[in-house]
Amino acid sequence: MADIPSSMKATLKQAREIKGYTQAEVAEKIGVSTDTIGNYERGKSYPDVPTLRKIEKLYGISYDRIIFLPLDFGLTEISG
Repeated sequence: MADIPSSMKATLKQAREIKGYTQAEVAEKIGVSTDTIGNYERGKSYPDVPTLRKIEKLYGISYDRIIFLPLDFGLTEISG
């Protein structure tokens, strides 16, 4: 499995994909449902601290490098 570069900020989805996990695999490893992982990745809900610690350990990335919302969240296209 690939490592996440130390300079990179990653969304939860990117971090999962870089590590080569499916949502179902992550859910099983950290003890939540697959739907919960999907909700975390879409920014519909957020992990509590114990779950966040499990995510950090699984992905090998500290919480301050995890972005919960998509990188393009809140951006809008301005047409001229």
